[in-house]
Amino acid sequence: MELTLDLNKRYTYADYYKWLDDKRRELIDGFIRLMSPTTRKHQEVSGNLCGELRHIIKKNRGKCEIYSAPFDVRLPQQESETSDDKIYTVVQPDICIVCDQSKLDDRGCIGAPDFIAEIQSSTTAKYDLTEKFNLYEKSGVREYWVIVPNEWVQVFLLQSDGKYDDGTSYEKGKIPVHVLDGLKIDLEDIFTL
Repeated sequence: MELTLDLNKRYTYADYYKWLDDKRRELIDGFIRLMSPTTRKHQEVSGNLCGELRHIIKKNRGKCEIYSAPFDVRLPQQESETSDDKIYTVVQPDICIVCDQSKLDDRGCIGAPDFIAEIQSSTTAKYDLTEKFNLYEKSGVREYWVIVPNEWVQVFLLQSDGKYDDGTSYEKGKIPVHVLDGLKIDLEDIFTL
C-alpha cells in the first residue's frame, strides 16, 4: 500500500518513525522535505571522508562516533522536549560526528552532533547554505562543512555568540577538523580526481 502524506501538514518524529517505506525524508519544523537521490560522486566523497574521519578517531583513541546517512538526527526545539511527539525536526546529514555518547540511542542522535558535513548537488546547494546552515547554527552544531565534490569545502565554526563565522574555503591542501583537536584531512584523500 502506497503511503500518502500531506506536504502541507506539520508532523512530529512520532509520525515520521511510523513511515515504513523506501523514501528518504527529513522534517524541518514539522514539514516534510523529500531528499534527492545521491550520485556516484556524492557516494565516493562521502565514503572517502567518512573513512578518513573514522581512521583519525580510531588512531587517536577518540571517544567520538561517526555516522553517515541514512542516520536520523533529531533536533528538539528545547533540550527538555525530547519525547517523540514534541520533536519537529529530523535531518539525515551526509556525515556527522557525535562526541557526547549520551546523545546516542538505537534510533540515532538526539541533539546537535559536534560535526556535520553536507555534500552538495545542484538541487541541494541553496538548502545546504540557507535552511540547514541556519538550523545547524541554531541547534549548536560546532563545525559544519559544506562540500562541492572535486571543487571545494567550506568550513563554518560556531562562535561563542552562537553564530557561525564567515567560513573558510579550501580548494586544496589540508583541512583542520576542529572537533577532533585540529587534526587535518588532505583534500586529495577526499576528492577522487
